[in-house]
Amino acid sequence: MDFSFVLSAAPEAGSLFSMEMQTVLQAVANIINVGVLAAVLAFLLYRPVRDILNKRTHRIQGQLIQAEEELEKATELRHKYEQKMEEIEREREEILGEARKVASESSRRILADAKNEANTIKERASANVEMEWERAENDMRAAIIDVSAVMAEKFVSLAINKETHDRLFDETMSDLEGMTWRD
Repeated sequence: MDFSFVLSAAPEAGSLFSMEMQTVLQAVANIINVGVLAAVLAFLLYRPVRDILNKRTHRIQGQLIQAEEELEKATELRHKYEQKMEEIEREREEILGEARKVASESSRRILADAKNEANTIKERASANVEMEWERAENDMRAAIIDVSAVMAEKFVSLAINKETHDRLFDETMSDLEGMTWRD
């Protein structure tokens, strides 16, 4: 390719654009300056930027490692928590079972005591009824004897005269002398 048109001092016919020599030199100088500046900046800034990026990479890797460790710790704590909850559940079941046994035994004992006390009360009531029955029977006998004595006295006083009375008294006394008394 022919770049002569770029270096020509006078514009020629048919060239796309024309530049003066000084403009071309300035352009070349500018390109060289940009290259030197890029090399200097690369030399001066490449290591610090690379170090900053490496530090950032290491920091992120450290955070990832720390996050993994914390995740492992959290998983371990969760596992321990689940084991503890299972252990607590077993203890709760054991305590409830023991409480049920104690309640059952206590209930059985209370029922047995109540039955014994009811039997005792029933026996006492039965004895009291028996005693009341005997007392009532004795009272009734005494009342019957009293009424019979009053009736017999009235009957005897009406039906028996003095001679018959003396004869009956003597017979009764002789019969009583021949009897033995029972309790």
